[in-house]
Amino acid sequence: MFSQIEEAERRFNTLESELSKQEVIRQQSLYQKYLKERGNLVPIVDAFRKYKLTKDKIKDTQSLLDDPDRQIRELAQAEIAKLKDTLAKLEQEMRLLALPKDAKDEKNVILEIRAGTGGEEAGLFAADLLRMYGYYIEGKGWKMEILSQSPTGLGGFKEIIALVEGKRAYSRLKYESGVHRVQRIPETESKGRIHTSAVTVAVLPEAQEVDVSIDPADLRIDVFRSSGPGGQSVNTTDSAVRITHIPTGLVVSCQDERSQHKNRAKAMKILRSRLLHQQEEEQRTQLSEDRRNMVGKGDRSEKIRTYNFVQGRVTDHRIGLTIYRLEEVLRGELDRILDPLLAHSKAESEKDQASQLSWLERNGLSGKS
Repeated sequence: MFSQIEEAERRFNTLESELSKQEVIRQQSLYQKYLKERGNLVPIVDAFRKYKLTKDKIKDTQSLLDDPDRQIRELAQAEIAKLKDTLAKLEQEMRLLALPKDAKDEKNVILEIRAGTGGEEAGLFAADLLRMYGYYIEGKGWKMEILSQSPTGLGGFKEIIALVEGKRAYSRLKYESGVHRVQRIPETESKGRIHTSAVTVAVLPEAQEVDVSIDPADLRIDVFRSSGPGGQSVNTTDSAVRITHIPTGLVVSCQDERSQHKNRAKAMKILRSRLLHQQEEEQRTQLSEDRRNMVGKGDRSEKIRTYNFVQGRVTDHRIGLTIYRLEEVLRGELDRILDPLLAHSKAESEKDQASQLSWLERNGLSGKS
């Protein structure tokens, strides 16, 4: 681990030097690239420097353990104990920071919410989840733009797709992918029976043109007149767009905008992200990733969370977490769940990294960190 961090510090120092050069400053694309790389290294370099400083303080304080004054020796022992505690915390922080990063964590998000089993009640809960994410996104200072929606007659959604833009949006929202189950008494239920419905949430990293290569010849683009709930026409021009990716059979439709050009741009944004997700899923299948990657990957076929309105509780089934704060969670206080999920994911990654290192050392394939 320390050799890796020392290399990060050397690279940080090199970038500091490069960023001060006029020839680099004049090349704005290169300057911004170096600036971003330096920013990514700041947390681990700061922790490492604090670690080294703390070790030096311990060494200096240890010289006082031989002082003839008993009170000074006792103070030195107390200070060393405190510094060693700080050192252990810094080492743990560095271990977490040194874990492999998911390159997609920096990306924006395509958020897809679809009503599943439960009929109209599932559609209403899809709307509840959209509001929940809206509150969370607003609290983070991010932005959400609706790309496509299929509303139901009672104010719910069969499907709604949104773009979420914000710093490290994917790093947090990726844990939301999966099946969300709701247990509550619908307003239309006259006998007070609890119904169980399900909504599927898919969180895809926004794909740029450089991430996915799409041959225009592989696309079939159809235009049609937009329609609202019940099938009534809401536009007098053929502005709605349906794009079919012929090799994969993926179909994306957008009709929210009055401009055909804007609907096409939105549809392509969704299509790129779905194609990228599909490619990554195929790679994961080929590599036979094991169960530990499910936390964070969020397989859509898995029930990840239950919202029980009768008991006022939310249960995340991946880590066995139950909290009786349903109203707060629905008002966007998702970090009550996401923070423990993130901590669990990091712990599992760290455990796996330690296991791999141990195996390498046992087989003489790695030097000490």
